[in-house]
Amino acid sequence: MKEKVLLVDDEKDFLEIMVERMSARGMEVTTATSALGAIKLIENQPYDVIILDLMMPEMDGLEALKVIKEKRPDSEIILLTGHATVEKGIEAMKLGAMDLIEKPADLKALTEKIKKAQAHKMIIVEKKAEEKVRSIIASKGW
Repeated sequence: MKEKVLLVDDEKDFLEIMVERMSARGMEVTTATSALGAIKLIENQPYDVIILDLMMPEMDGLEALKVIKEKRPDSEIILLTGHATVEKGIEAMKLGAMDLIEKPADLKALTEKIKKAQAHKMIIVEKKAEEKVRSIIASKGW
């Protein structure tokens, strides 16, 4: 099954290169050049993984992470940054990010993290479906 990825970065050249490389690895990649654009996309479409740049104009990756987690709590989010600090990494994890990766991203490592995130999301979705079925069965008294 193809991984459905939303890649968010304000650097268009970076997006083009990453889309080409990720698509070559069998991923379905959608892009946004701003956090606000990404938020609009997630309102209409779920993604297995959202990869967010930490430093963007208008709204940074941490702010976007908060909004995305409010709208889609099951979202698996990986932050990318050229300016990693321990504090930002800790804050990102507390807000629900799966990981923080420094640019330039090692594509092999990023691909592994994307696959891991997709698998984790599938487990969460399955658990929610199972809970819903149990709730329905319990309410019917079967």
